[in-house]
Amino acid sequence: MHKVIVFGSLNMDLTIACERMPLAGETISGGGFLANPGGKGANQAVAAAKLGAQTQMIGAVGQDTFGDQLIAALAEAGVECKCVERVSGRPTGVACIVRVGPDNRIIVDPGANDVLRAEDVSHALDRLAGPGDIFLTQLECDHATTFAALAKARSRGMYVVLNAAPARTLPDDIWSNIDLVCINETECAAITGVYPDCDEAALRAMRQLADKGVHLVAVTLGERGAILLEDGRKLVSEPFHVNAIDTTCAGDTYLGAFIAARARGMSTEEIIRWSSCASALATTRIGAQQSIPSIAEVERLLTR
Repeated sequence: MHKVIVFGSLNMDLTIACERMPLAGETISGGGFLANPGGKGANQAVAAAKLGAQTQMIGAVGQDTFGDQLIAALAEAGVECKCVERVSGRPTGVACIVRVGPDNRIIVDPGANDVLRAEDVSHALDRLAGPGDIFLTQLECDHATTFAALAKARSRGMYVVLNAAPARTLPDDIWSNIDLVCINETECAAITGVYPDCDEAALRAMRQLADKGVHLVAVTLGERGAILLEDGRKLVSEPFHVNAIDTTCAGDTYLGAFIAARARGMSTEEIIRWSSCASALATTRIGAQQSIPSIAEVERLLTR
């Protein structure tokens, strides 16, 4: 089995629930406070590891308690952390999350996530990666470092995956380095200028990225499931119906499960169903990494 190597963010998620979003200048009461390890990179690494992939993490945290907790959570999930650096002068990244029902609003202070530079990631890949291994990254770390890492991974013969989140416009020259891009509705609109409110619009957006050289484009659509374009072939992922209470880590779980299933040699059709099931289960629990299901839990839901 090929390894999964994740370069990305590690944040401590501080979440609180309330009945509605406060107005400008307003203070309202909430509850259900939770401090939970998160960050898109760490979440996706934990999902990949919990769902069966040999997973390595490249990233940075501060020399503080949150950093200790984040590394411990990764290690507990089975993620190798020898390329997670402890840096001085910058705190560990933090995300403040307000939950209203199953929806959320998030503000992130990247902290140490912005410290690593292209040469740091390049050296880590030289230590960890081999041809055919899977490289996964997002857009919560320094952008120049991330773009250079995509090119480095491509040059090493890796299968290169970008979760283009948070949403932003991206330079055209990065797409030829990417095998799989995964985006949600908001990110799709920001990158392509097309909001995927129907299959026709989603296909129009995905073809834009396919024309730039991406082999597999996945657009997640929340409770509508997902739609994918693989080398010109349309694939639809039907959602699993569950009692959703928190969507915080659903997208990260989807992609982590997707990559783990690919590393395990599943077909694209099997991967889609596996990922959708894992993502749905993540919405039934509050929090980020603690909401990610195990292989056994995914298999139980799949057999129902």
